[in-house]
Amino acid sequence: MAQKNGLAFEVLSDVGNAVARQFGLVFPMPQSLRDVYAAFGNHRGAAYIEMPIPGTFVIDRHATIRLAHVDPDYTQRLEPADILETLQTLKGTAA
Repeated sequence: MAQKNGLAFEVLSDVGNAVARQFGLVFPMPQSLRDVYAAFGNHRGAAYIEMPIPGTFVIDRHATIRLAHVDPDYTQRLEPADILETLQTLKGTAA
């Protein structure tokens, strides 16, 4: 994603929810929802046993979280302008 979009920063792809689990942002998916996903042809096996809670984090080079947003409602996301502002601030401080 970073290369495709010419980004100058790393973007995490958390296949298997390993990082989400470390952040405590994973919840078990009820069997009824697993059945719904399967009915729509989404067969990913164990991947649908748990689901991550959507989150956006900006983390500096020193592993300090500079911006965090977590909301179980996947439709509630950070404004891109807020993320860009944080990135610009980090760029200016070389953090």
